[in-house]
Amino acid sequence: MTRAHDSKRNQVLKNPLQTQLTSLIDSAFPLPYSTMTSFFPHLLLLFSSAFTSIATTGYPSISGTGSTIDCGLSGGGENPIPIRREVYGNGRIFDISHRYTIDMPSWESNDGIGQFLWLPKSMKNGSLANNSEMKLPTHTGTHLDAPGHVIDRYFDAGFDVDTLDLEVLNGPALLVDVPRGKNITAEVMESLKIPKGVRRVLFRTLNTDRRLMFKKEFDTSYVGFMKDGAEWLVKNTDIKLIGIDYLSVAAFDDLIPSHLVFLEGREIILVEGLKLDDIQPGIYSVHCLPLRLLGAEGSPARCILIK
Repeated sequence: MTRAHDSKRNQVLKNPLQTQLTSLIDSAFPLPYSTMTSFFPHLLLLFSSAFTSIATTGYPSISGTGSTIDCGLSGGGENPIPIRREVYGNGRIFDISHRYTIDMPSWESNDGIGQFLWLPKSMKNGSLANNSEMKLPTHTGTHLDAPGHVIDRYFDAGFDVDTLDLEVLNGPALLVDVPRGKNITAEVMESLKIPKGVRRVLFRTLNTDRRLMFKKEFDTSYVGFMKDGAEWLVKNTDIKLIGIDYLSVAAFDDLIPSHLVFLEGREIILVEGLKLDDIQPGIYSVHCLPLRLLGAEGSPARCILIK
């Protein structure tokens, strides 16, 4: 095959891909053309991953180690040591969920969540396999709120985490930095200039800088939404997924009023306790999956961002 013929064939094949990308972007981000042009390079990178086949394993090699072995274990022989990661896929996938530990913060507690994992069946004690048991509040660590969390009639009606829309919880998202030293008010929301059409936004605040999710003692001075900020978001944006970097999206002084604004319409999903350090602001694909806990108004979640 000649080089000219090959170039012509590639040009023909490119058109269907462009059509697919354009269709995906239009459906996911129905933005004005002027806004779209500035976002397009990022969106192209975001959606192009859907058309790329990448061979992966359950234990990918660690970027920067020089290892050619796809293995999540260091050491050899009888005592391999597991490697715990925050970033996967050569810097493409970010784990934005907090690791559960006994010292992670718990609502209005100075003692952290304490012991949450037990091993009642142990191979060392003669059991056929190791089987752990877990007990912890549903609003612990990285978690989601369902409408029944603060609205009792919704709780009684069954609006639990099993009813949350997975389409809202998965898709293009914008990570933004909130001006430091302020709760999220209407003024702050207006200053962020989030375009219409953006449906998922993760708000990184002073909470991340202060590493509040890594401190055992609950801190009432965390940054969150004031009621007027929540009202501004609902009235002036298309946001349906709100993520934040501490245990509540609502500021402590406006705790229930802000939650009510967000959850009354049963269209907005709140993702709380996100780990957003060391990630550049911008557009990503977010994926957050709660457990299917029938009757529960909250659930721990595993959330990731993909470039």
